[in-house]
Amino acid sequence: MEKDFSTFEEKIGFSFHDRALLRQAFTHRSYINEHRGEALTHNERLEFLGDAVLELVSTHYLFETFPNKDEGELTSYRAALVNAVTCAEVAASLGMNDYLLLSRGEAKDNGRARQILLANAFEAVVGAIYIDQGYDAAKQFIAMSLLPKLADILEKRLWQDAKSTLQEKAQEVEGSTPYYSVLKETGPDHDKHFLVGVYVKETLLAQGEGKSKQEAEQTAARRALSEKGW
Repeated sequence: MEKDFSTFEEKIGFSFHDRALLRQAFTHRSYINEHRGEALTHNERLEFLGDAVLELVSTHYLFETFPNKDEGELTSYRAALVNAVTCAEVAASLGMNDYLLLSRGEAKDNGRARQILLANAFEAVVGAIYIDQGYDAAKQFIAMSLLPKLADILEKRLWQDAKSTLQEKAQEVEGSTPYYSVLKETGPDHDKHFLVGVYVKETLLAQGEGKSKQEAEQTAARRALSEKGW
């Protein structure tokens, strides 16, 4: 069934000049493998561009909003704001899950792998808006969709180094130091995705995903803190 991307455009308040760009932003590589007869392009290049735009816009916003914060704190804020978990949450809130173009196999996965797909699609949409309407339009979209998440990040102190906090709590409560293991590694060299598990005394506390091992470990640590009520 053909996706009606006009309803998504209405939701985000942007009308694309080149509708094919929006479709491309939602097209996963696996979908193309099952539709080789169609002239389709996957979203990885748009994701690459959107990631850079997202980082610039968020960095500028943080720089202007917190004039008294140093580089280290601003970097922590930005990491919590633009990571895969936050981007996936924003994508889900925009209903992007309904528009993803996936292979039959990928479409069946509604777990953490779907989070990564949503985060990638969100970045690709940013890239598509940037190409279609320029930097200011992309900035407006990010300001509307992602930047409001900062209030929750600050309130819940999600920007803090979750790994250090988890280590302190685990040693205090369990008398043991947590360790991390890569459970799954996917994607080409320029676009790796990692699924990491965090363990205490060989017990899996939580899993986390990210575009680097460090990001995945931080996500796993945050989830472990939440699961344990620490």
